[in-house]
Amino acid sequence: MHNLDAAGHVRGESQYLDDIPTQRGTLHAAVYGSPLAHGVLDGLNLAAARRAPGVVRILTAEDIPGENQIGGIVPDEPLLAEGHVHFQGQPVALVLAETEAQARAAVKLIEADITPLPVITDPRVAAAQNELIVPPRTFRLGDPAAAWAECAHIIEGTAENGGQEHLYIETQGAYAYPTDGGGVRVHSSTQGPTAVQRHTARVLGLGMHKVEVDVVRLGGGFGGKEDQATTWGALAALAAHVLRKPVKLVLPRHDDLRMTGKRHPYSSDFRLGLSADLKLLAYEVTFYQNAGAAADLSPAVLERTLFHACNTYFVPNVRATAYSCRTNLPPNTAFRGFGGPQGMFVIESAIAQAAEQLGVPAYEIQRRNLLQDGQVFPYGQRVDDCNATQSWQTAEEKFGLEGWQREVDAFNAENHTRKRGLAVMPICFGISFTKTAMNQARALVHIYTDGSVGISTGAVEMGQGVNTKMIQVAARTLGISAKRVRIEATNTTRVANTSPSAASATADLNGKAVELACRELRARLMRHAADELKLEYEGLEIRDEQVLAAGKPAETDWEKLVSSAYWKRVSLTENAHYATPDLWFDQTQEKGHPFAYHVYGTALVQATVDVLRGTYDLDAVRLVHDFGQSFTPGIDRGQIEGGLVQGLGWMTMEELLYNEDGRLLSNALSTYKVPDIYSVPPVLDVEFLETPGHPNAILRAKAVGEPPLMYGLGAYFAIRNAVRAFRPAARPAFSAPITPEKVLLALHGPLLPQPPAPAAAAATVTAQ
Repeated sequence: MHNLDAAGHVRGESQYLDDIPTQRGTLHAAVYGSPLAHGVLDGLNLAAARRAPGVVRILTAEDIPGENQIGGIVPDEPLLAEGHVHFQGQPVALVLAETEAQARAAVKLIEADITPLPVITDPRVAAAQNELIVPPRTFRLGDPAAAWAECAHIIEGTAENGGQEHLYIETQGAYAYPTDGGGVRVHSSTQGPTAVQRHTARVLGLGMHKVEVDVVRLGGGFGGKEDQATTWGALAALAAHVLRKPVKLVLPRHDDLRMTGKRHPYSSDFRLGLSADLKLLAYEVTFYQNAGAAADLSPAVLERTLFHACNTYFVPNVRATAYSCRTNLPPNTAFRGFGGPQGMFVIESAIAQAAEQLGVPAYEIQRRNLLQDGQVFPYGQRVDDCNATQSWQTAEEKFGLEGWQREVDAFNAENHTRKRGLAVMPICFGISFTKTAMNQARALVHIYTDGSVGISTGAVEMGQGVNTKMIQVAARTLGISAKRVRIEATNTTRVANTSPSAASATADLNGKAVELACRELRARLMRHAADELKLEYEGLEIRDEQVLAAGKPAETDWEKLVSSAYWKRVSLTENAHYATPDLWFDQTQEKGHPFAYHVYGTALVQATVDVLRGTYDLDAVRLVHDFGQSFTPGIDRGQIEGGLVQGLGWMTMEELLYNEDGRLLSNALSTYKVPDIYSVPPVLDVEFLETPGHPNAILRAKAVGEPPLMYGLGAYFAIRNAVRAFRPAARPAFSAPITPEKVLLALHGPLLPQPPAPAAAAATVTAQ
């Protein structure tokens, strides 16, 4: 089945938030953001802005009828600043005018009286000053302190990864209007409708039942609208509630770039111990997460970094510590991978450093340490149904790893101005929200008397094809054509208390709920058919809209059966609830079983570097991925390709820069580069690994949203290997993204001091 939104997208017919017809009298909003990153807010001069043409009202924190607080995990984020400002672009005032242009013009007339305070942009500086969002956390396995004495080689170093702008095509926005009884309805571009509902109710001082949030689809999210859409939804609702008028707020691109958080940058220290036969024996890592000015989802992102600190390798002795550091940048937030890629980058850097110092290919170390069934993750979950070795061996055989490496070596021997590098990137990614309570979903299914079906779930369609999957689940379960099934907009009135569409869990959770509801409806209809047709219930089924008895057509079909059931007063509506079984995690022990299952895969990445210019091409990515039993192979392949390219961009060209005053420097597409069609490797092979899938995955088709982004890490190490093929003494700092400027410096800049070669016993190698 093709993505049901494809035709509407290419024709420009799909409706997004900005396409919603506005009601008469709609006001337009624009946000005044703090011009400074940190300071005491002594006052606002609004006089000129209030006199500006078309301005109806300017709202500040004083106008909030409820609580000025939208922090979810930690209550540390006011909707509108009061008393202090903590990052450039922090919302301070909301201008309401008759037109969007008038509102934006009036914003420029506002003046803020702010007494500057010291600005922190570096997470290590924040940690040194004890500016932490939450207390640090540590995952432990074995006894790393004792294990160092058993290590033949010990590698130490530092790894840095930058942030990443979501750059969804549809910017943040909301359209709100008052409803009867003092309520408000909010159309929001959000991945988390319930989060917008909950925090809007808190701000307005209302019960959640008086706040309705509706989402048709998003023009991209990537995590950037999981929590951060709340601000704009709550602001629009505040204005609509106070003025009792419809209010529309859609951020211009530059405001979206300046005011919203990104993927978390990390600065990390590692220490890796290996045996003489290259087995990983001990690993210690400390992560310094740049959380920004408020918690947002940083504690949860930090947690997943710890969960994925060892990637797809077994290390018997681990100590992983993470600090969530408060800085004066926009609060950083969820991004595809949710902290997992940051953790994986560090251990891959440690392995690369070890390989370089020991004079072996990194893939030799990787291959010898892949997870096996029966081993234990540092967080206590037992490794089960592990496909790490199977995916590696399949990739090795299908793509000829050793032969490919020989081809790269031969190319490098013959070419002096261009060098190639090859890297292998295996992945292991846990599927579930790591907060156990979030792993629940509901579905409301109606069968209408003409046989058509309407479905409501908590899943938000944002380009990943989840609506198509929900339709397929319903059609397969009911035994009818997918053309009969319609997905309703995601709405907090129809399906309440939803988890956000995130964590690669959306299709599993909501799909399982749809499946449960449709199974109950099918069983109900089969019982009715047995009564009506005087047949044995056990032998009845519906296939291709035909009722079958013991495999043979009965005297009714889908439409007749539904109509007959209605006239016999059989319920044609079902509301089902699904909660992922056997999940738990004890933070006091940092142990548990947080994931329903894991996804595995292996990618081989080749890059070619122009050693005169420092530029590079990504020539090929060939990968084997554990899809389970995919029932939407076209959509799933598209997710692999999109996630991969997004990961390639993060590792190579997407350099997010702030100055020491906390001002965003990469604030336009002229200064912040993202992959385009020409950035896609000319060779991109995706092989489906043959596995039985997992019972906790919907129809045994494993989640595919976030895992593929991690394959992009391989590009960093492929480029690094190409650099070292030209200049073997080069030891580029482990700093991502590896931009052409960094490549050029590594090729021709000053060499860092070369560390001593590892000794035969307990040698320490330091990577500065």
